[in-house]
Amino acid sequence: METLKNKITQEGKVLSDTVLKVDAFLNHQIDAELMLEIGEEFAKRFKDAGITKILTLESSGIAPSVMTALKMGVPTVFARKRKSLTLIDHLYSAEVRSYTKQETNEISISKEYISSNDTVLVIDDFLANGQAALGLMDIVSQAGATLAGFGIVIEKGFQEGGDELRKRGIRIESLANIASLTDGEVMFKEEVAR
Repeated sequence: METLKNKITQEGKVLSDTVLKVDAFLNHQIDAELMLEIGEEFAKRFKDAGITKILTLESSGIAPSVMTALKMGVPTVFARKRKSLTLIDHLYSAEVRSYTKQETNEISISKEYISSNDTVLVIDDFLANGQAALGLMDIVSQAGATLAGFGIVIEKGFQEGGDELRKRGIRIESLANIASLTDGEVMFKEEVAR
């Protein structure tokens, strides 16, 4: 998706060979027009998958998930990283290790919102080591729902998460796949393949 790639190269900040900061448009300040375009793209790619729910992880996955849900005409459910006073029982939960924050969180969603009747599309901002993806897959499995696949805004193709999920036969649609962040430069997979 060229608009997204342009945003990444123009406004993204490479902090190291493994960390890309995109808080100017995705996970702090949100570019609503870009999110709508992202939602339209995911809806197009998964239009025949029978999606009934979109699942994401708070908070950076919420904007692209809501726009995808809007375009698909289905609800978005987000897994919470912290339990609230109103979310205390009847939960699906899983542990997720954050590579960027170097911490482990228990994520949870109410059993009310995903069931065995659902076909779930997981949307997330980044796919790197795949820990968030595995946690969300675990929740889908606990619910007995069908996993249609993952819509990933930015995949760090140089880390193992995407390859591990693909080896399991899981469908992954990444809108921007980064091959390298070496020397402060973003290189997309398509550019390296040339």
